[in-house]
Amino acid sequence: MRTRRRALSVRYRQAEGVGARLASLAMYCDPPVIAEATRGLWRFVGERLRAAGMTDVPDALDETVAHDAAWLDPRLLLAQTCGYPLATRLAGRVRLVATPVYDHPGCQGALNGSFVIARADAAVANLAALRGAVAAINDRTSNSGMNLLRHTVAPLAEGGRFFGRVTVSGSHRASLGLVASGAADVAAIDCVTFGNLARYAPEAVAGVRILAETAKTPGLPLITRAAASEDEVATLRSVLADFADDPAAAPLRDVLGLSGFALLPDGAYDAVLALEREAVALGYPVLG
Repeated sequence: MRTRRRALSVRYRQAEGVGARLASLAMYCDPPVIAEATRGLWRFVGERLRAAGMTDVPDALDETVAHDAAWLDPRLLLAQTCGYPLATRLAGRVRLVATPVYDHPGCQGALNGSFVIARADAAVANLAALRGAVAAINDRTSNSGMNLLRHTVAPLAEGGRFFGRVTVSGSHRASLGLVASGAADVAAIDCVTFGNLARYAPEAVAGVRILAETAKTPGLPLITRAAASEDEVATLRSVLADFADDPAAAPLRDVLGLSGFALLPDGAYDAVLALEREAVALGYPVLG
């Protein structure tokens, strides 16, 4: 992260009437070694925030709140969201803090893509061979699982259709399982999830193969509530930069495949909607 360091002497007060602050980093928490390293990241961040004078900083991540419920919680201190919700229903309702930079294959600086995967033994040579297939997606509002896949196959669609059926699995790992078992034929798995599983739970990807790569857009952003002050956002960014630079945090960064954080303008996530517009222009507004 390239950001000007500031004197961290600002005193912070709890936002009136909203209770204790909330931190939730629930987008990448599988397998367990990733979840534990994410907890370690928060311990580092929380300690530095308290040292900077911020009050009511939670000692631990909230692992009970749904990942998407945290995004618009008025108590929000830090969470991670997806680029598609950020560019749509969260636009103007949260503040972009930073974008993690991962080292996994398929990642390019702050840009991430997805791998289009098929069953390892499927007789599928290219994307066109998937016409009429069953696609698994983690969520209808996912950039990596839905939007990037829609953009990838849009040039092949006819009459607004390409796949025979689309099933919503609930998670990228579940989509992998559906494809590996033969319950689905194809899915788009984001490069960070695929990298984490390939490294720490190789059995989860053993039954699939990569057929293609999607376009790349800015990765999953870290956000805070819209009412956060400039000083608070600056302090969050400074502490994240400390995590990226501190030798003591190197083991955690290695586990997470994390090399740093980028400060992108809000408009950088317009790239997500640009891919949607391209699919619409090709007569393919809905993945199906």
